[in-house]
Amino acid sequence: MVVLAGYLGSGKTTLLNHLLRNDDGRRIGVLVNDFGSINVDAMNVAGQVDATVSLENGCLCCAVDVDGVDRMLEKLAHPGAALDAIVIEASGIAEPTQLVRLVLSSQNPGIEFGGLVEVVDAAEFDDTRARHPELDDHVRLADLVVVNKIDRVAEAERERVIGEVRELAEGAVLATERGRIAPGILFDDPAIRDSGGARQLSFADLDDHDDDHSHHMHAVYESMEFTTDRPLNPSAFLDFLKERSRGVYRIKGPVDFGASGEDRCFQFHAVGVFAAFTRIRWKGPRSTRLVLIGTDLDPASLRARLESCVDPTPDVVDRMGVLNLARHLDDDGSSAQEPWDVEAG
Repeated sequence: MVVLAGYLGSGKTTLLNHLLRNDDGRRIGVLVNDFGSINVDAMNVAGQVDATVSLENGCLCCAVDVDGVDRMLEKLAHPGAALDAIVIEASGIAEPTQLVRLVLSSQNPGIEFGGLVEVVDAAEFDDTRARHPELDDHVRLADLVVVNKIDRVAEAERERVIGEVRELAEGAVLATERGRIAPGILFDDPAIRDSGGARQLSFADLDDHDDDHSHHMHAVYESMEFTTDRPLNPSAFLDFLKERSRGVYRIKGPVDFGASGEDRCFQFHAVGVFAAFTRIRWKGPRSTRLVLIGTDLDPASLRARLESCVDPTPDVVDRMGVLNLARHLDDDGSSAQEPWDVEAG
């Protein structure tokens, strides 16, 4: 479940329409939390609450007010809806933190937070900051910042704006024209759905094009894979997450914590500063298999830091690490989503 935010005119709806037209087989639900009239794939949703519209590609569009968001999420996340992902498009004057809290506080086990995406207009960046000083906070909070409309500014101005956004942003930054980003950076490949959810993301899933991205319609992102048959130390891995590279947007895959994990596998999902652990039983050999997705990645550095998480004494339980890990699990030990700015101990 992805929250899409940005001030009026930044290009949120254009980006959303691009995702709907280039869904690569994904079934996407859309919640429009807006004031007035908004166009989603030629469907005019105006002044409606809890109204559901079917789109031609099998996706759904719903118009809701803030009070109706949680109720509609329950409907869309129901298995009968058969959706792969849900995008909440926030009003151009909405406070995105409120919608993020709604998603993170959901008790529905089928809902997984997919991050806050903030769209910024490169051509109007300075004027928007002057009118809305809180934009800086929105950019800092975002897990992914899309600097849109870069085709409308000269190269020097473009580099200046992107540089200022990178200084503000805690998350990853993508520069794009007309909101054209590849859906793979936000959503899993639909083949995972068709295989029953057992298949891990691969390089082929993330980029099925050639190496020359100059003519592609989407903004460039990168991926890398980390695999090891040796258990990781939970304390070291949590430290890695707190100090991860800014460019890392998503991390996903099973993690083996050796004796500290007992007979359970920790299925891991992180987006920006938020993460979720789900404890499940192993199927097949125990190993850690992580895919990292983002922008401007340094694979050698990331791989070295992950290698340093390998536990030198995997047969000894890291009790402090287990305690800190438990803070990111629900009371029943299943899963939870938490920010990583929590002090250890």
